[in-house]
Amino acid sequence: MKNTVLTFKQAKENGEKLTMLTAYDYSMAKLIDSAGINSILVGDSLGNVMLGYEDTLSVTVEDMIHHGAAVARGAKNALVIIDMPFMSYQTSVYDAVVNAGRLMKEGRGGAVKLEGGREMCDRIKAITECGIPVCAHLGLTPQSINTLGGHKIQGKSEEAAKKLIEDALLVQEAGAFAVVLECVPAKLAALITEKLSIPTIGIGAGNGCDGQVLVYQDMLGMFSDFVPKFVKQFANVGNIMKQAFADYKNEVGSGAFPDESRTYTIDDDVLERLY
Repeated sequence: MKNTVLTFKQAKENGEKLTMLTAYDYSMAKLIDSAGINSILVGDSLGNVMLGYEDTLSVTVEDMIHHGAAVARGAKNALVIIDMPFMSYQTSVYDAVVNAGRLMKEGRGGAVKLEGGREMCDRIKAITECGIPVCAHLGLTPQSINTLGGHKIQGKSEEAAKKLIEDALLVQEAGAFAVVLECVPAKLAALITEKLSIPTIGIGAGNGCDGQVLVYQDMLGMFSDFVPKFVKQFANVGNIMKQAFADYKNEVGSGAFPDESRTYTIDDDVLERLY
């Protein structure tokens, strides 16, 4: 069944947990889609795991369009949400609407995601009024990592917790159909989830959220530069891949690959006429 923003709304109402994973290319999108995952996030995390940047700040709209379109071609049922990269929406409402439109038209997304609370509500409202669904993102917002002072848990103090709750209610009022809560204390995330009529998607925010999202390289053990505390490795595909690469190298070196079963033949008399 095709997942849409309505699917998210119904899941919240029915108490059904939502699943989301990142993907950045066609083949991975097909695999995730075939597993029945509700949503694929084309995250600006591609800056880290695909492009080798130290953060997400260097990712461009063109990067997101390129990877988003590839994912959209592979995902038939999952709702494809594309991240709006750094400085594609912070500059003005106009820029936010134009760039969100590009991610939908050229990137073939089903929705966009942007970071920030009350200060981004005018962008969320304007984008949704143009018929583009918006997923909000609160808590640890990687694009604001320089002002946050690093990867730190958000909402620990009474003041910070109140702000998170207020921001969540405000982005809902502005028209967001869902909100990602990243690195938020579990009890606070559960409280926010109870207060909202839109679903919350947690990442490092406990199981009281309406759904969960992980970077697929993290949950498959394919990215070892930095592994957050909240990540569970559901399989160690990274080690399997490294062993397969090493086996390939050894078999090529020894001549074991390719063997006769993986080669094509030619009649001997044809070869004889070539000499």
